[in-house]
Amino acid sequence: MTEPVPPRLLPDDEIKALLKERIDTYRLSVGISLGITDSGQRRFVSFGSNRHVPRGPVDADTIFEIGSVTKLFTVLLLADMAHRGEISIDDPVAKHLPSHVHVPMRGGQVMTLAHLACHTSGLPRIPHDIDAVFSANPYAGYSEDRLYEFLGSCALSWPSGQREEYSNLGMGLLGHVLSLRAGTDYESLLKARICTPLGMANTSIALSSAMEKALATGHDDSLDPVPNWDLGVLAGAGGLRSNVSDLLSFLEAFDRPAPSLAAAIDLFKAPVESGGLGRRWPTPDGHTLIHHEGHTGGYNAFVGYIPEWRRGVVVLANGYPAAASALGRHLLDQRCGDLWFRREADVDPGQFDRLLGTYRISPHFALTVMQERDRLYVQATGQRRIRVFPASAWHYFCKAVGAQLTFEAGPDRRATRLILHQNGRDQIAARID
Repeated sequence: MTEPVPPRLLPDDEIKALLKERIDTYRLSVGISLGITDSGQRRFVSFGSNRHVPRGPVDADTIFEIGSVTKLFTVLLLADMAHRGEISIDDPVAKHLPSHVHVPMRGGQVMTLAHLACHTSGLPRIPHDIDAVFSANPYAGYSEDRLYEFLGSCALSWPSGQREEYSNLGMGLLGHVLSLRAGTDYESLLKARICTPLGMANTSIALSSAMEKALATGHDDSLDPVPNWDLGVLAGAGGLRSNVSDLLSFLEAFDRPAPSLAAAIDLFKAPVESGGLGRRWPTPDGHTLIHHEGHTGGYNAFVGYIPEWRRGVVVLANGYPAAASALGRHLLDQRCGDLWFRREADVDPGQFDRLLGTYRISPHFALTVMQERDRLYVQATGQRRIRVFPASAWHYFCKAVGAQLTFEAGPDRRATRLILHQNGRDQIAARID
């Protein structure tokens, strides 16, 4: 049977037009840097700026936070240490933590390192003592002691291994355990085992002076600058900074690995049922896809690689909304990735006054619509406020989350209720003030 031909790659001018559209028309980011590797041949396309003032262009060497793309590195570290016989992926987590640390258990099932790597531990997405709702740098100061204290009080949602649910806490704990076993810190372990063999000199947690000069400023959904994130003891979940050039080197290693990483990559890709870690997903043609997205407060990242095609894509953006993710999937395989976004309409902020107020969806859940200068915000009960952008005078959308609002006017032309469109549902909320 003839192997299907990979979909064509877009030429550079078409890619630049897509980047320009995301920045100038949809205002999803301040800058986007993109790289493609195709059968060993690299291409780089960038558009936009590293910051508003002083403005400078982004390029293949610009440094971005890569967020949860870090998780691929953490799982590969586990595979490397397992291959070397330093650790087993089926080791209990407690085996490699200090004896006084209590690792939660449910249903008699011991939590293993493989459970952490595959997001089946039963641990929550983030520790409950982290203020991810209102803090601009939510993980800052999260220490080893705080991690151990939280584990001691944590109740699992289900027995480990029973189901999969994404956990930053679990992956951060895995990175911490690996560093303890190696007798060094996570960053030093990562550089020695992965970055140095692959020639990735600009991938780290701490910024060198050269990296700091090349660092793009992160921006929120309003394109206002925001602080960088510091993940502390949970760095293995999302603490890395890198650039497009280095990340292409990382992706290319999945079919042409450095000799010291070849066996680890095989274990990384092998199905869980055969004793591997299973960090691979099928494409529409049944090929292997290795990918991850990353989000921090001011950045969005995507990496994807199909070894059978020897094709990979890296997209890094210094804007919070999904400026990189859908575009990366589409460039890797044009049958994937929804490139449609809403465009902001020019609505007089003086019209916002008729929308302001509180709208009740249920007895214990309401949306409060508020205005600050020329911007409109919505705050759900117990959540941070989110800016909404006008598609028309009565229709608004969020960039930070996939939600839209439709306001309905009463006889006095003031809104009497709104409809929240999110996750395929329409929820009606009556105005209560």
